[in-house]
Amino acid sequence: MKTHELLRSWHDIIEQTSGPLYKGIVQALALSVQQGVLREGDRLPTQRMIAASLGTNLTTVTRAFREAHQIGLVDATVGRGTFIRIGAATRQWQASRTSIVDMTMNLPPVPNLPSLATSMQADFQTLFKSQSMSSLMSYRVTGGTYDERCQGAKWIEPLIGHRRPDEIVVTPGAQTAIAAALSVLTSPGDVILTEKMTYPGLRTVANQLGILLVGVDGDEQGFLPAALEEACQIHSPKAIYCTPTIQNPTTITLPLSRRQSLMKIAHDAGIYVIEDDPYSLLLDTPIPALSALERGRVIYIATLSKVLSPGLRTAYVALPNPEIHQRFLTAVRAFSLTNAGLLSALTLRWMQSGLAGTILAGIKSELRLRQSIARNILGDRPGMNPNGPHIWLHLPSWWTSSDFVAYAHHRGLALLPSSVFSVSGFTSENVRISLGGISNMIDVERAIKDISTILKYRRDSNNISVV
Repeated sequence: MKTHELLRSWHDIIEQTSGPLYKGIVQALALSVQQGVLREGDRLPTQRMIAASLGTNLTTVTRAFREAHQIGLVDATVGRGTFIRIGAATRQWQASRTSIVDMTMNLPPVPNLPSLATSMQADFQTLFKSQSMSSLMSYRVTGGTYDERCQGAKWIEPLIGHRRPDEIVVTPGAQTAIAAALSVLTSPGDVILTEKMTYPGLRTVANQLGILLVGVDGDEQGFLPAALEEACQIHSPKAIYCTPTIQNPTTITLPLSRRQSLMKIAHDAGIYVIEDDPYSLLLDTPIPALSALERGRVIYIATLSKVLSPGLRTAYVALPNPEIHQRFLTAVRAFSLTNAGLLSALTLRWMQSGLAGTILAGIKSELRLRQSIARNILGDRPGMNPNGPHIWLHLPSWWTSSDFVAYAHHRGLALLPSSVFSVSGFTSENVRISLGGISNMIDVERAIKDISTILKYRRDSNNISVV
């Protein structure tokens, strides 16, 4: 930007700033650095030139420069002039917001349902009236009661088809179910195939159990069938783990043809599939789950954490045969013993009363609005599913994933780099942005605008390291 254009923009900013004129000059200078108009190392116009352009005296500009120096914006060298200090941009990003906006957790937004709090209070009162305190506070049956399993079967029926209650297990969250599935299917040293970018919780369990994860090549439609088939031949895996719908983190949804190919490969290799399906119910017309294609080969896991609330600590698991069912129950009992009685009773009531469906509809609406806001600001990009809780943002060439996350943190935004999801050493320059944890739309819009600004910001090659 030319000098006269820069000073004209400062004039416009100062006119909208209350307080002393020198404060307005500092704010205009800081905003120019923040927006990348002025780069680290750029030399500023002389104080006399600024004073003349802004119609003020030299003393006011000198005072503004003195304050800008004190807060780390500029450095002055006698005989050479005043320059934007190396690291000034980092300091300005850090100072622009005092609290961190956490966009690291894939939480469902609390739906805008005015009656929700009242309904929850009434449900608790009903539970305490209809069930004894000792029943609510005691251990439950491992795997869920008959009524809980019936409601679980009904909840996932649109995704996998009709199942009997004795084919369903209720677990305290998907993480317990994943751990139980891996312990049933594998021994230490065995291989599980998965996407090259996969759910971090799978990595945690695999590390704990001594299981090797191998990432398989894919494209915008998910696993490449040829690559998956080759990996089965090379590694002799015990299972395939995948999230076919709105994959975490890539947001890829496998089309029906890829799902059919995946199941044929698993069938031919004689291995099971662990289908982690937290997001399908966010779609109005879900694609048939892998478990619907061949139920005898899939351990199907559907958590309520992403479509109702993580506070319910509930997942429904459909198992492929009686032998695995029994071993799976034993593993659940070993890991967590049983579900929490009070939460199980509340979840059952929500299912029976229809409140669960109402909350799901509200969450779907909230997420679609948030995704729409993101598309309006960032543009329509790959890695954005209009129904999903997160964005998989590909970064421009001048950003690495780790640097972008560190720089965003200075701005007050907590994001996740691609390394968190990486399998087999695979890396990509992406970050995951979770939209559900922010409490209101205004803050969502502000955060996405900040991310858009950071995307465009280029640091000079001599910029200080961000740690």
